[in-house]
Amino acid sequence: MTSDAPKVHVHMTVSDLEKSRAFYEKFFGAAPVKVKPGYVKFLPAFGPLNLALSQAAPAEGRGHVDHIGLQVESAEIVTHELARVKAAGLTVREEMGVNCCHANQDKFWVEDPDGVEWEVYVLNYDLEDTALRTAAPAKSGLAVVTAAGGCCASA
Repeated sequence: MTSDAPKVHVHMTVSDLEKSRAFYEKFFGAAPVKVKPGYVKFLPAFGPLNLALSQAAPAEGRGHVDHIGLQVESAEIVTHELARVKAAGLTVREEMGVNCCHANQDKFWVEDPDGVEWEVYVLNYDLEDTALRTAAPAKSGLAVVTAAGGCCASA
């Protein structure tokens, strides 16, 4: 895998976050890279995966995938892919400079025929990293995406 290969982002709601965290720590052989109230994120070393778990009451007593994302290395890649997808005639929802999942991101979303949402995004900076946040240029139209908007669907 090269450094510019995308990471598949999977966001799942789980009924018991601590139980799920313990399972994935064992499964991946590593601790989560981010832990927040109601939220845990893993970046396992063995694959191009970014797995986020949020505490929620899943449908039918089992977990489900909230959305699937491709994390890319730069805003230029997001812009290129956005243009390509638009040219292909797909409907897109653009969200540039949004605060989502404890980070600032540039992204766009598409929905498959069954209603599964996919996002293509770049991580601009973690919101907790005040040095980067201070150094980053202010973006016009900065928005905070809530759970109803497709981000971090926590209860």
